Amino acid sequence: MEVPPQDYRNVPIDIQTSKLLDWLVDRRHCSLKWQSQVQLIRQRIDVAIQDMPENQEIKQLLEGSYLHYFHCLRIVEILKGTEASTKNLFGRYSSQRMKDWQEIVALYEKENTYLAELSSLLVRSISYEIPSLRRQLGRCQQAQQDFSRREEECQVGAAELRERFLASCKQYGITGDNVRQELLALVQDLPSLLSRVGDAVGDLGEAIELYQACVGFVCDSPSEAVVPLLRHVCARGNTTVQEWRTGREPRRVERPELREEEPEPPREDTIDWGDFPLDPPPGGDGGAAEGGEEIDWGITVEPSAQEGGIDWGAGGDEELQITVLEAGAEVPEEGVARGSDALTVLENPETRNQFIDELMELELFLAQRLVEMEDEADIVAMSQLQLAPALLQGQTSAHMGSLLGTARAVLAQLCSRSVQHLCMILASPRYVERVSELLKQKLKQAELLLAKKEVMAQKRREALAEQGSLEPKLDRLLEKTKELQKLIEADISKRYGGRPVNLMGINL
Repeated sequence: MEVPPQDYRNVPIDIQTSKLLDWLVDRRHCSLKWQSQVQLIRQRIDVAIQDMPENQEIKQLLEGSYLHYFHCLRIVEILKGTEASTKNLFGRYSSQRMKDWQEIVALYEKENTYLAELSSLLVRSISYEIPSLRRQLGRCQQAQQDFSRREEECQVGAAELRERFLASCKQYGITGDNVRQELLALVQDLPSLLSRVGDAVGDLGEAIELYQACVGFVCDSPSEAVVPLLRHVCARGNTTVQEWRTGREPRRVERPELREEEPEPPREDTIDWGDFPLDPPPGGDGGAAEGGEEIDWGITVEPSAQEGGIDWGAGGDEELQITVLEAGAEVPEEGVARGSDALTVLENPETRNQFIDELMELELFLAQRLVEMEDEADIVAMSQLQLAPALLQGQTSAHMGSLLGTARAVLAQLCSRSVQHLCMILASPRYVERVSELLKQKLKQAELLLAKKEVMAQKRREALAEQGSLEPKLDRLLEKTKELQKLIEADISKRYGGRPVNLMGINL
């Protein structure tokens, strides 16, 4: 069935936008050489805009990114009002401005060059400019999300480092305001703390005797005293090392001072000769000081009892005793504790380790004995203790558990992390520097993360600002693209008797 001729006016013309230029050229609406014609027109426009009247609408048109045919038509309409005084009797304008823009419009209309240019602008906007701006916006939005995430990670990381710093300071028993000074101040309290530990060992006297009795019974022969250092501390408290070694309390204790180590001065290439003059004094052979006074070298030569002999200070048949001292060692003074001997047994690393070993030995004995007493089915252990001393047989599991708890409490107090660190500081002041640096490193890392967070925040703000500048550009481009679409569809529709024209493939 054929469609009546009058119905063809309502049949739409669908044109794929990406093939719009080919469609116009194929139907001879435009020439293949339209681009060269457009170049000529652009040159004329560049010259014409140099001389324009003062008009707000013309100024807005010239501020646009690209002047096309319909803009030129509007400029001609405006010039008809501004250049009306140059119109002659024949309706022509003598104004050069009007002539220039009328010529530009005529060049546009030649072979429908304007239609090809508008189609090219539309295709470029849809295929390249709009997708490019949208990709830039997408990158800005993604960058904001990434920077925001990294900013949050830096914040969380800095908070974790600060928490770890405060937790470490809590383990050391300091606030963290001045790590180095606080650690050194804690060391001053260490002797009193260890003294309290030594006093607590006094409650282990019964446990030590019980252990001694068990060892003597199992070995079936008298044995030397077990845990000797533990016995010493239980009896006398946290004494000096010298008292533990000699059994006698020193008359005077000269404790080593804990001094803050200062960085070594830079080494010089020259030799420091001290205060001695480099040149000998005048008038002498170097053996006398200035002013003729002799130098006192601290050497006194006394006449010996025997002429030409040496007095060894020994007479008759008395035995001569010679004490050999190590290089740099001071002559020991009777009853004076110096150096490591002046430290208490719990301060000295060697004796403290021995004390801990003996305390752990006692704890293991008490724990094993408690297990044996609680296990009623252990007939072998019960039969073995039938001949044991009354001290071993008269114990109860509750009392044994109490002794075990006391031993473990003393061990836990001495082996706590804070006491260990304080003992290490006492043994080596350089350890304070290492601990201070390790703790400060956490704060430095936290500060670096906070600085990085500020950098991320700045980049996020920059991405947000870039997005704010791109969005108006995209909106204007979308608006111009829609306008071009309507102008082209209307122009082609006129050429086909008003039939509706649809440019396909435009997704705005």
